[in-house]
Amino acid sequence: MDLTLFISTVFTLTLVMDPLGNIPLFMSSLKNVPEERRRKVIARELFIALGIMLFFLLFGKYFVSALALDLTAMSVAGGIVLFLIAMQMIFPTHHSTFAEGPEGEPFIVPLAIPLIAGPSALTTVLLFSLQDPGRLGLWLGVVGVSWLINAVILAGLSGWLSRLLGARGLLAMEKLMGMILVTISVQMIMTGIKKFLAS
Repeated sequence: MDLTLFISTVFTLTLVMDPLGNIPLFMSSLKNVPEERRRKVIARELFIALGIMLFFLLFGKYFVSALALDLTAMSVAGGIVLFLIAMQMIFPTHHSTFAEGPEGEPFIVPLAIPLIAGPSALTTVLLFSLQDPGRLGLWLGVVGVSWLINAVILAGLSGWLSRLLGARGLLAMEKLMGMILVTISVQMIMTGIKKFLAS
């Protein structure tokens, strides 16, 4: 195994997944979840995201070609989902059920998708399998280690920061992250449109 390649690709995928940038978004999404359940919810969402990334690594090229999907379309779709989430963070509604499961807690969206396994991360994983299918073991290791780094950061730091900031601090952080997320989502949409027009 090429250790240099392994370390560089782990570093790249971890940066793309952006665990530190996701901490405030996780905190705001989990603000209504009892503290004793937060770790379980984060663990569940992390495992869902891992399953999605492994699916894309193993079967992504067949799935994309079978549905005639374009990676630029995934980028635009992810941007639209993020934009809708960001608008609800900035202008929350009391009766919003967006991204909530039956227990009133986030389920799959927005934590697993698109925050952990977002369009950028899935595209990166897909490119691993497309550029060198013979190194599947290496790519599985890269996905596993990058996911583990995300799990340690998100599960370890989000609860501590939540206790540190308190309710008012979390509300202010949520509004700020909503504004940043609007910018990120618009950038994702614009990037997808530019790639589409250039093709």
